[in-house]
Amino acid sequence: MPERVVIVGSGPAGWTAAIYASRASLEPLVFEGAVTEENRLQGTMPLGQLALTTEVENYPGFPAGDLSQFLKTALPEEHHWMVDMHQKEGCSGPELMHLMRQQATNFGTRIVTDDIVDIDFDCRPFKIRSLGGQEVEAHSIIIATGARANYLGLDSEEQFKNRGVSACAVCDGALPRFRDKPLVVVGGGDSAVEEADYLSKFASTVYLVHRRDELRASKIMAERAIENPKIEILWNSQVTEVLGTDDDGVTGVRLKSTVDGSEREQAASGAFMAIGHTPNTTFLEGKLEMTEKKYVKWTVPFRTNTSVEGVFAAGDVSDDYYRQAITAAGTGCMSALDAERWLALKGL
Repeated sequence: MPERVVIVGSGPAGWTAAIYASRASLEPLVFEGAVTEENRLQGTMPLGQLALTTEVENYPGFPAGDLSQFLKTALPEEHHWMVDMHQKEGCSGPELMHLMRQQATNFGTRIVTDDIVDIDFDCRPFKIRSLGGQEVEAHSIIIATGARANYLGLDSEEQFKNRGVSACAVCDGALPRFRDKPLVVVGGGDSAVEEADYLSKFASTVYLVHRRDELRASKIMAERAIENPKIEILWNSQVTEVLGTDDDGVTGVRLKSTVDGSEREQAASGAFMAIGHTPNTTFLEGKLEMTEKKYVKWTVPFRTNTSVEGVFAAGDVSDDYYRQAITAAGTGCMSALDAERWLALKGL
């Protein structure tokens, strides 16, 4: 018997879609991703990018406070280890994701811990194949596989992730760790300038590190960076190492000149990587219409429809602009409602 809806992905978009779909009695099946070394290295483990962060200050409904008792009553006993690790300062990324996952299962969502490697959109119902060899048929599919931040690939960068290394200024910039401290932003495009401009509200100085002598950003964005008194552009430079200690986290970066190869250190309490994101759409190439950046394209304004009827996309896999947990959750809701109404229209 074909599934009515299969959800691929397990970030805020996927779990919100599952919550809405299960409450609508669609009995969704979620493929949350596989626990593999490859997924760990590229940041695509189950529960999405939010599970790789620490404090979450900007998700509505979770102000700073001690959530110990709530977590203890909301999560099953097998996850009570999170209660012992709770920092009593609000909700962390992993806590929020486990709560979303539990909320979906409370309404009957079924979960498979595996990756999807192939989908046949040419037949109906659609045929889905997982990494482990499981084959499933589905009348509708919601793609919510997200996008992963690009990093430099340095061992020191990996060492200090969530301890001063970040890829999201809007997510982390206002944290006490970064307030009134010098910060580094790596990149030279519009995103990097936006990150630097945003961080200048909190930092003492923002050092924008760019490997060339001219920003790739649009003219108006470049002018914004150059004219901001709190942004200093370090031209012809690249980060070769993130510096820090176990106690303090990031304390600076080592820079290498792209002109003469000379090196120097720049003190900073945070290093923000603004060198783009990569949507997790490799298994969909040639099957769904995508943007130039390989994000799944919405084909109906203000709807989550894709180029294949009955297939919907939600979250960062179709959003290269906002990339926030709350916007991902919002489009997850939309995709479930779109799928429900499409199934009803087709009498499925």
